[in-house]
Amino acid sequence: MAKSKVAALQIGSSAAGKAQTLEQILSFEAQIRASGAKLVVMPEALLGGYPKGEIFGTRLGYRLPEGREAFARYYENAIDVPGAETEALAELSTRCGASLVIGVIERDGSTLFCTALFFNPGEGLVAKHRKLMPTGTERLIWGQGDGSTLPTVRTESGLAGAAICWENHMPLLRTAMYAKGVQIWCAPTVDERDVWQCSMRHIAHEGRCFVISACQVQPSPAALGVEVPGWDENRPLINGGSLIVGPLGDVLAGPLRGEAGLLVAEIDTDELTRARYDFDAVGHYARPDVFSLSVDERRKRTVSFIAE
Repeated sequence: MAKSKVAALQIGSSAAGKAQTLEQILSFEAQIRASGAKLVVMPEALLGGYPKGEIFGTRLGYRLPEGREAFARYYENAIDVPGAETEALAELSTRCGASLVIGVIERDGSTLFCTALFFNPGEGLVAKHRKLMPTGTERLIWGQGDGSTLPTVRTESGLAGAAICWENHMPLLRTAMYAKGVQIWCAPTVDERDVWQCSMRHIAHEGRCFVISACQVQPSPAALGVEVPGWDENRPLINGGSLIVGPLGDVLAGPLRGEAGLLVAEIDTDELTRARYDFDAVGHYARPDVFSLSVDERRKRTVSFIAE
């Protein structure tokens, strides 16, 4: 069946930590089930948090002890994959009969990764994508993913893939995902800006795919009782803007701003063939005689142990 309903769940990380955030996610179960959505995308760093405005005590050439303490707290609020939180999400997926894509902060040894997790009903955690290039000062706290986590996942709504926040601005990553045949482009983010809406419409139009962008929503510093240098204390830290876009760049739902909520749209993957009639970025509109792309999907290991 080509037609199905998909959704973006716009929600923010709880200041109380990952347990409270997970409770908030689970509280949307009735809405997800009532919506009939077969695929639900949630924002970047939802479980684990996006510490907007935090500098982790870092100055060029040195780091302050209080920054190390801030990182230790952030590390403690990250999740293990798999772990208790992924089990709860797998159960939610099965109960709702919906695939889930969710942004988390993943612990692996002493390194944190900004990761998108994929869950399918009855199958549980089926794949993950680690953000290839953290943006700006995100590189202080997150490691870089490698080519081994660039999955596509078969869902009831279609073949899904993910790019996290500003990864969506990486032309070669987009080309690689188009070549994988992505039908539903999942974009967990914390980018609330108007230009992000333009990017999502461009990717849908360029890739001739459906795009689901899910953004966090966070109150103002004044409402949270915190100080964020250089930020208007009455301006929301993250104001949402989740939206769903069709394969010709038309907005099907949203943008939703300033509040938590479930954004739903019906899609029809049969439309993709018609949309690609005059433009297929990795098919008839490509020029492999002039341009080519090589993608290394091997897992990179710092240390390899060889035993007899």
